[in-house]
Amino acid sequence: MRNFGAFLGTALVFLTLGLCPVCSDLTDGNAEYLKREHSLMKPYQGVGNSLSSQWDFWGSTLVTGSYVRLTPDERSKQGSIWNTVPCHLKDWEMHLQFKVHGSGKKNLHGDGIAFWYTKDKLHAGPVFSNYARFHGLAVFIDTYSNDDATDRSFPYISAMVNNGSVSYDHGKDGRLSELGGCSAEIRNREHDTYLAIRYSKERLTVMVDVDDKNEWKECIDIGGVRLPTGYFFGASAATGDLSDNHDIISMKLYQLMVEHTPEEENLDWTKIEPSVSLLKSPKDNIDDPTGNFRSTPLTGWKVFLLLLCALLGIVVCAVVGAVVFQKRQERNKRFY
Repeated sequence: MRNFGAFLGTALVFLTLGLCPVCSDLTDGNAEYLKREHSLMKPYQGVGNSLSSQWDFWGSTLVTGSYVRLTPDERSKQGSIWNTVPCHLKDWEMHLQFKVHGSGKKNLHGDGIAFWYTKDKLHAGPVFSNYARFHGLAVFIDTYSNDDATDRSFPYISAMVNNGSVSYDHGKDGRLSELGGCSAEIRNREHDTYLAIRYSKERLTVMVDVDDKNEWKECIDIGGVRLPTGYFFGASAATGDLSDNHDIISMKLYQLMVEHTPEEENLDWTKIEPSVSLLKSPKDNIDDPTGNFRSTPLTGWKVFLLLLCALLGIVVCAVVGAVVFQKRQERNKRFY
């Protein structure tokens, strides 16, 4: 038993070291890796329908000295902003600083804001003012529940990867196509809110900071995600019968310095089809009863944790079995 205790202590230390926060992996905003051609920052220099030669905007989007307002707090508005330069980075991280606010009370506001990395830009449609059958990645910050289900708290952040074969179902809040998500109280905060989207080595990680404490909290962590290079970054928002101000303060893209194998380097990344290798279909995901986190495929440390728990279970069963067997042997000797 003493040896088992030592083994358990060692395993727990190893487990603790393996569970370091994902936020420590995120870039600290080092300006050395900031890609200005894909970043939007103050002061904005809007001329006509463009923010310099690197950004276009559409619809109700309004450029001010402090923010880019995709929609005002008015009904039936749509707006978007798109980077005109295609991104050819294999590994990147986007920091989105934004603010969603309005006069509507609880459950009387909408619809939300979306971040895009897609093949096409300025393609108007019904999904937060963008095309429903897009090619690429979308991260939705949905502030209004269109579904009657009550097992999820809104505002709700979710992610979707699409190759144009699936249409985002706005009436179901994208449940059948989402890869994962979390609830986040981003609306009507006194400060700005932040979203970090990292794509590296076929892994998509989404982190949020809604308390303005410079502390990232994990929202989505998905492996097996394949995205091509040469797509465009953008953000869009929409209002319906209910409304909000949807403001972009900044979008900062950072290059991640990651080594790739010779095979990966020789691959034509522009020909990659957007896809996700899931252990189970997104529609089979089951919501947490609290509505705070949607189950995601087991990747990285989650697999390690599962294997370690299984190993500990086997060891405990073996020790208990040995003790029981020994006691039976001693009991049997008394009868001889």
